[in-house]
Amino acid sequence: MSARWLFATGLCMVGLVNVAFSWSSSVPVFAVLWFLNGLAQGLGWPPCGKVLRKWFEPSQFGTWWAVLSTSMNLAGSLGPIIATLVAASYSWRSTMSLSGLLCVGLSFLCLVLIKNEPSDVGLRNIEAGPRKGKKDSSTDATSLKEFLLSPYLWLLCAGYLVVFGVKTCCTDWGQLFLIQDKGQSVLIGSAYMSALELGGLVGSIAAGLLSDRAVARVGLKSHGNPRHTLLLTMMAGMAVSLYLFRVTVTPGSPKVDGVWALALHPLAEMSGFTEQEIWILILAAAFGFASYGPIALFGVIANESAPSNFCGTSHAIVALSANVGGFLAGLPFSTIAKHLGWDTAFWVAELSCAGVTVIFFFLRNIQTKMGRLAKKSD
Repeated sequence: MSARWLFATGLCMVGLVNVAFSWSSSVPVFAVLWFLNGLAQGLGWPPCGKVLRKWFEPSQFGTWWAVLSTSMNLAGSLGPIIATLVAASYSWRSTMSLSGLLCVGLSFLCLVLIKNEPSDVGLRNIEAGPRKGKKDSSTDATSLKEFLLSPYLWLLCAGYLVVFGVKTCCTDWGQLFLIQDKGQSVLIGSAYMSALELGGLVGSIAAGLLSDRAVARVGLKSHGNPRHTLLLTMMAGMAVSLYLFRVTVTPGSPKVDGVWALALHPLAEMSGFTEQEIWILILAAAFGFASYGPIALFGVIANESAPSNFCGTSHAIVALSANVGGFLAGLPFSTIAKHLGWDTAFWVAELSCAGVTVIFFFLRNIQTKMGRLAKKSD
């Protein structure tokens, strides 16, 4: 399907569902509508990835993907504030209706402005797609079966599942962990979320820029990927920052032990926060930086490693695995916390992140070109 039409249709559906939600009062109807809302939102990222791949060179693809992915951070930080301010003056139904109508209006704007590929506006295409009527004529064409049997696709799925799951654990439950287990205030819990999102915004941009430089230096090959070094570094950073968050934050102590105390003391005097509170915000920003970077990179790598006719499918599959990770960060993770404590639950998340990083490190040089490799001409 046309990426332009798919994206605009999904955005319009989201708007209509929000308007219908504001008119409803039954819980079963709410559940059905919110299922449809999630379904419509699922039409967003795959078309975006396909359009970006068509418009930008491989050495620029990661940067622009990262720029686009920061919309998550902006929505996560500004959305609740804007919704709260609007809801203070209007009812929640009016707020939902307004946001829904805004989506519908923007969907028509997107339909006019988005172009599937450069040739739609008279420019030269960066990557030639399959010719119409000759989709399967090439001996190097990849079938759906060959694409789905690519080990690298499922390695990306496993990595994205764990990274997104661990990130969701920290964003959904980090505040409760700080308040209930570490004895911190509600204010620090909220500041922790803001610091995490801010770090995530910077991490996404940095991941795109730095990995694009690596691609520009060595190019994309059939085995290994120049983005792997940064990806592994950030995944390891997730595990380390999560470990420090779990171990160094202690209830009832406003100070930080060790060499960091000297650096944090002047900041504490200037800001009015305690040394430990500043340390919590630093760890939150570090975790956000290290987690949102891989989230951006997994999408980029899945898209650019797939054959052009399966690039949207590839991203959709790894994004589905991320949703599975988000599900595991819900009831399963909270069940561990309920029976074994928050500390143990976050230790499991930390161990999962470290484990998948080690596995990815040993498999970093496998065939990354999904599907059939092109035959070399004589």
